[in-house]
Amino acid sequence: MGNILYIIAVVLVILWLIGFLGFGDAVGGIIHVLLVIAIIAVLLRLIRG
Repeated sequence: MGNILYIIAVVLVILWLIGFLGFGDAVGGIIHVLLVIAIIAVLLRLIRG
């Protein structure tokens, strides 16, 4: 389960960079929100062990 979480976080970072650099604010904004959620999930996983 933990590996899937990290894979999702990496994919979201890549998608966020693509959206941020190439496709405008709408896609970048949505992916940015998803990225923040993924980072929070990873941090909660690290804190809880």
